[in-house]
Amino acid sequence: MATYRELMAQKQAIEAQLEEARASEVASVIEQIRDLMTQYNLSPEDVAPRRRRGRPSGAASTPHEKAPLPPKYMDAKTGKTWSGRGRAPAWLGKRPERF
Repeated sequence: MATYRELMAQKQAIEAQLEEARASEVASVIEQIRDLMTQYNLSPEDVAPRRRRGRPSGAASTPHEKAPLPPKYMDAKTGKTWSGRGRAPAWLGKRPERF
């Protein structure tokens, strides 16, 4: 059975072989990609378009104001209204159906 040191030496030798094999293959792959790009007249943006942060390009650049909601409840005495959204006003009380 191999010792720990022997196994570590084998591991380092294999990792060195892996790096050499990868470096030689990567160079040929890059060359193939460049040849295909020139053959089909492609740019780097065609192959890998840049991703932008933030909102998509179709989104409006200037925020527009939202129209206020129509009131659902109205206090007949004071004329105050409430749309039904958010915290209920004190004048509404416990029975909103009265308004």
